[in-house]
Amino acid sequence: MKQNKIYSLLGLAMKAGRVVSGEFATDKSVKEGTAFLVLVSEDASDNTKKKFSNTCEFYEVPRYFFGTKDELGHAIGKEMRSSLAITDEGFAKSLIKHLEQSANSTEV
Repeated sequence: MKQNKIYSLLGLAMKAGRVVSGEFATDKSVKEGTAFLVLVSEDASDNTKKKFSNTCEFYEVPRYFFGTKDELGHAIGKEMRSSLAITDEGFAKSLIKHLEQSANSTEV
């Protein structure tokens, strides 16, 4: 159920123009300091996961592995996306809250 909320928030953020997607745009957003949160699909390549883990750690941007490429793309009304960045602090905080709750509920 929490996953639906996360996808809904991603859709709202996209409509508000606060999402950049795709590896190049996401990487650029992190390096420019406009990204408040990065989501990488769980089925992304190991190289992509490592790249964003290192980049986000260096630039101190929260990074989560969530969903599949299809699910992330569908949530923002695009084709498959292995990575996306949220460029609004409010959306990012709300998504982080739901991502943490989702992670905690699956561990039980």
